[in-house]
Amino acid sequence: MSVDQRLQRLWYGPGWRSVLLWPLAWLFRLLAATRRALYRIGVFRSRRVAAPVVIVGNLTVGGTGKTPVAAWLAGELGAVGHRVGIVLRGYGGHHRGRPVIVDRNSDPAVTGDEAVLHARRPVHVVVAGADRVAAAERAVEQGAQIIVCDDGLQHLSLARDCELVVVDAVRGLGNGKLLPAGPLREPASRLAGVDAVILTEREGGGPARLEVTAPLAVPAVLRLGSAVNLQSGERRSLASLRSEPIHGVAGIGNPEAFFDALSAAGLTVERTAFDDHARFDANTLDFAAGRTVLMTEKDAVKCSGFAAPNWWYVELEVQFEPEAARELLALVLRRTGLIAEGEDRG
Repeated sequence: MSVDQRLQRLWYGPGWRSVLLWPLAWLFRLLAATRRALYRIGVFRSRRVAAPVVIVGNLTVGGTGKTPVAAWLAGELGAVGHRVGIVLRGYGGHHRGRPVIVDRNSDPAVTGDEAVLHARRPVHVVVAGADRVAAAERAVEQGAQIIVCDDGLQHLSLARDCELVVVDAVRGLGNGKLLPAGPLREPASRLAGVDAVILTEREGGGPARLEVTAPLAVPAVLRLGSAVNLQSGERRSLASLRSEPIHGVAGIGNPEAFFDALSAAGLTVERTAFDDHARFDANTLDFAAGRTVLMTEKDAVKCSGFAAPNWWYVELEVQFEPEAARELLALVLRRTGLIAEGEDRG
């Protein structure tokens, strides 16, 4: 079991298991509070770019459905006529220096897997870089009228107009402790100060058990779509694979959620989990030779160059109730000034 997997078990188990790490968590809380206070009193300054900024972030470390939600929002903003720029850190990539423009053929080892995943969708521009301000500025240079920042809730140097936090409604906030004793990057009280909390749950998963204090709490379902062949692009329903033994592969923040969803779809799945943003090559997955492999789309962008004929990725769709989707989009448009207060584009 990897360090990442051990931490997940620790963070989402009873709080007393991490008691030896509590002093470090208190120190982390103090440092985070001090940093935020320094921004509030003007010692550090947030910088604005020439376009409104929406943060789609996490309070916990990984595995909430943040990237599908950011992609959904970018699509909705594009559909109402706005040129969208997706900005993100590029985790898992080794690019350094000036933020880089990402396209569907970019190397995920350079730009990060999530950046390439976004670039394969119909967004207008995707920029990856450690400096979110510089990345947002470069997106604006490319014509972006609104910036959707995938992650970056704690990246306070980038001024924002709207903050959306994505929380796994089933796993919740784990043991409620801050890093490294728990999964929290900030105290749970932070949720009361954001514009909206999006509570995700997987179709066929366990019951949602989290209640949050937030100005707006919106439920969403993460639903598996079709299986898409990495070589040919052929599409198959998951139901058509029920008679085949499946090897599931996932290098995401919560791989068990992917495997459980496959099982809930009626598939018999042998599971192999990797750390989030793990790098893949032909040797990494040589155990899968001759088998039908299902992986996440985030993993698939790293495997297209050496995929076998029977390797497939599974689409992941985020679905809101229609009224909730309209309310969330209207909130974002109001906060960013793209529609006036009181105006509704329903």
